[in-house]
Formats: sequence, structure tokens, C-alpha cells
Amino acid sequence: MPIGKVRRPPGPAEILEAVERELRLVERVIGLESVASVEVLTAMTRYLQASGGKRLRPMLVLLASKLVGDSGEAAIRMAAVVEMVHAATLVHDDVIDSGETRRGRPSVNVKWGNHAAVLAGDWLYMQAFQMALRERNFRILEILSDVTQRMVEGELLQLERLGSARVTEADYMDVVDRKTAALFSASARLGTVVAGGDEDTEEKLGAFAWNVGMAFQLADDILDFTAQPSVLGKPVGNDLVEGKVTLPLIYALEEASGEERRLVETVLKERSYRRVPFAAVLNLLERRRGIERVRERAQLFTDAARQLLAPLVDSPYQRALLTLAELVTDRRY
Repeated sequence: MPIGKVRRPPGPAEILEAVERELRLVERVIGLESVASVEVLTAMTRYLQASGGKRLRPMLVLLASKLVGDSGEAAIRMAAVVEMVHAATLVHDDVIDSGETRRGRPSVNVKWGNHAAVLAGDWLYMQAFQMALRERNFRILEILSDVTQRMVEGELLQLERLGSARVTEADYMDVVDRKTAALFSASARLGTVVAGGDEDTEEKLGAFAWNVGMAFQLADDILDFTAQPSVLGKPVGNDLVEGKVTLPLIYALEEASGEERRLVETVLKERSYRRVPFAAVLNLLERRRGIERVRERAQLFTDAARQLLAPLVDSPYQRALLTLAELVTDRRY
């Protein structure tokens, strides 16, 4: 097939099939590398691994690596590294947000307490960096240190704006760039680097994954309002109760009346839906097209991701990445 021509992408089963064997090995590596000399740390890290997850970031590492020229064990190790970094951020997020549920189970901070959870997150970060250090590749360390700093900055920016109904779209996008999209991008970059890809390919795949990460977070913000709690793995409407005004509400508040704005401000102040029911907030989003506009915005990121991959040589891995981009936007959990 000529370069640039894109076939119809495969379905989810084909994406998994492209990296299924490697993902099993990634889980094995995570299990081995999560054993600490302190028993409680091992218990916490194993609890996290058993909680599951979509493993999108490891998939990006593996698919990018295979697209460039399969690097075997190095890609598997880097896929484990990014998943451990991701797990560390989730543990710290739950402490900061006082989160009680993660993936349908009690969060680590609920089971072991905030102090132990913070230390577990720190340990996961350091263990991931130790694994990366074994590759003796300066570019790998550069990518990881940069993305870790960006994620911390994103968390601090979000904390500064917590509880405010005056968060702008630019504010929101800045946080999503740092907290979510940066790690997606780093995952694809790491896969490219360990496979021996050149700088131009790293940039293209990094930009592709960045757009996928942005779309992923927008879809996540929609699901926070629309998903079933049993499917979402945590209560719906949870972001607003935690003080976070995400893009659906940012768009809705742009056209909201004073009375509608006060509804949102009440939830932010009380951190509950006691006086203002969740249904009232959902009605506001529907009336002001907040969710609809976010879906449109997410699709723009997905379209940009597809355009970045289109010039690359057609292969099962290119098509799997294209489908991954589509599924991120269209997911139900």
C-alpha cells in the first residue's frame, strides 16, 4: 500500500492482539519490580497492580516501538516504567483529592492512610527511574525527568484553581497538557527511542500521543458526568465535588445565567450535592451544550492525531495506533 494511504482501522481485539504477548510480559515485569524490602510497600504496589487499568500508556510504548522497529525487551521494560509512573501519580492524586475509590476499589490512601500512600507513590517513582537508569540511555532519562516535572507542575496549577468557578479554557488545557497528555506523549517517545527511531519520528509519534492524551482527558471529563458509577469505578460528578471545574462546565458557564452559576458555586463551596442535586448540574450541562461542545473538541484532537500518523508507512501497528486514538474518544469507561 502506498505511503500515506490509510486502511480502515482494526477493532479493539486487533489492537490488543498486536501487543497482547508483550502486555503479559509488562505485567510480569511490574510484579517483579514492585517487590520492596519493606513488606507494606509490596502489599500496596501489588494492590495497585491487581486493580487493573486500561494500560493505554504501555500500549503506546509497545506500538510505537513496533512501528519503528520492535526493540523487544527494552520496550517491555519502558512500558512497565510508564505504568509505574502513572500508578504513582494516581496514588498522589487520591491523597491530594481525598479520593476514596479508584477503579471500583477503595483507594490506597483509604486502605493504608495518607502518609503511607504518599511514601508508596514516592517509592514507585524512584523504582521506575531506577529501571530506566539500567538502560544507560540519556534520552530516556531526559524524557522521564521532563514529564515528571510537568505532571507535578500540573497538579500544583490545579490545586491553585481548586474550588473556583472562574477557571478558563486556557487554564484547563494547560493542566491537561501537563497532567495527562505529557505522559501519553512521553510513552510514545520512549517506545520510539528504545527502537532506535530518529528525532523526526520521535517528534511525530510524541505529538500523535499528546493529541490522544488530550482527547482521553476530555472524554474522561464527559464520563465523570455521564457514566454509570459501576462502569466508571468511582462516583459520578466526583470532580466537581472535589472542587475541579472541568471543560464541560467551563463551556456551560460561558453562557450560564447568574442563577445557574450560583448552582455550581454552591456545590464547589459545600463539596457535596446536598443542596444542589447532581441532576441540576447535569441539566445545566445539557441546556448550555457543555458536554456536546467537549465531544466536538475531543474529536478535533483525535483528528489531529490521525493526521500525524497518516504519512507513516502503513502497517498493523500504524492501524492499531489509529484505532486507539478513535477508541479513546468514543469510550464508555
